[in-house]
Amino acid sequence: MQFPNKLYSYKNSTLSLIPVVLDEIKQTPVPVGELYNRVKPSLKDATDFISVMDCLYALRAADINDDGEVFICL
Repeated sequence: MQFPNKLYSYKNSTLSLIPVVLDEIKQTPVPVGELYNRVKPSLKDATDFISVMDCLYALRAADINDDGEVFICL
């Protein structure tokens, strides 16, 4: 997980990707694969997606249901 600091600007940090993912799951639950494909243009690599999802889960802002769909908890 990359936090903003001397090496990483906010734009290049994991925190900047959180609103992108939340916007995608705001209306309806989205399957994980489809969510990844939707936000892929904003990512440098797949590990960025995993970091964002870890962060959202730790904050209890997003979760995944039994059908493999990510939904917003806020």
